[in-house]
Amino acid sequence: MSGLRVLNTSLFLLVIFLIQETVISRIKFPIDGFSLYLAALMVLLSLEDRSGSIVFGFIGGLIMDLSIAADTPFGQWALILTLIGYLFSLNKESIGDFTQSPFVFVTFISLASAFALVVYLVIGALLGQNNGTLSHLISIVFANSLWTFLITPLFLPLIIKARTALLSNRERV
Repeated sequence: MSGLRVLNTSLFLLVIFLIQETVISRIKFPIDGFSLYLAALMVLLSLEDRSGSIVFGFIGGLIMDLSIAADTPFGQWALILTLIGYLFSLNKESIGDFTQSPFVFVTFISLASAFALVVYLVIGALLGQNNGTLSHLISIVFANSLWTFLITPLFLPLIIKARTALLSNRERV
């Protein structure tokens, strides 16, 4: 993986993050919210090779830690998304099976974002954060998974094309 690809993908993730913070977070979804950034990052992590999923998980987590709405210690999202990237890299062969079918791939992305949120809540509880009631937390995770499942098919082809454009000539082969 080249340094230029890391820079380009990081800038791409930063653009998605800015869209999330300026547009998507302002939309009032029924039930609760939707994280375009988390869904797009899960798509990128699932399509990356072993080292790429860990690197981009860490970079994506650092970018997510920049959120104005985050009341968490800096680095918590970086830790969580690096862990998710590590899990993706360990299970790369079975994740490749999910990417073959669009329906299964979208289901996998929504479940992966739900898992990331659950890990975020567990680590937040271990750090002593007051996250709210259990029913509220379940509704947040459920709503994000539902909206990820419903909205991801709209932007999935764009994310895949952008990722392909960010690959170097050697990596495309």
